[in-house]
Amino acid sequence: MSAASPEILGRIPHRPPFLFVDEIVSETPESLVARRTWRADEDFYGGHYPGTPITPGVLLCEAVFQAGALHLSRTLAAEGAPPGVPLLVKISDVRFRSPVFPGDVVTIEVRRKDSMAGFYIMSGSMKRGETRVLSVDFSVAWKTPGAAP
Repeated sequence: MSAASPEILGRIPHRPPFLFVDEIVSETPESLVARRTWRADEDFYGGHYPGTPITPGVLLCEAVFQAGALHLSRTLAAEGAPPGVPLLVKISDVRFRSPVFPGDVVTIEVRRKDSMAGFYIMSGSMKRGETRVLSVDFSVAWKTPGAAP
């Protein structure tokens, strides 16, 4: 397991072994690009599928959602919002196009499309080289810890 960067650890609450973003490659006010290497020694490969390991689609989506949380943490701080935690509230239009195997390095891109009433509508995609792995639309609520739901 690689060490997570202090920048990532300072921006979202996720921690190994449930942190699926290794580094932030670039960021603009509208988007973020991140990278992740799927390491062969990760526990889930032992059971998904033995002898022919494939990265579970739900974890690929989680990597995209974490990249979205990283983007929102900086964007909302710049807008003066109090510190918070991301809560996934909606997932739609998930398309899996290609499997991801141990050792694959993927690039994750997220884009903030809109916001309304404390909800942030985003789109995300993942590529392995030039091959699109997945695309997904999702919405996140940014909640202050201890605040009522």
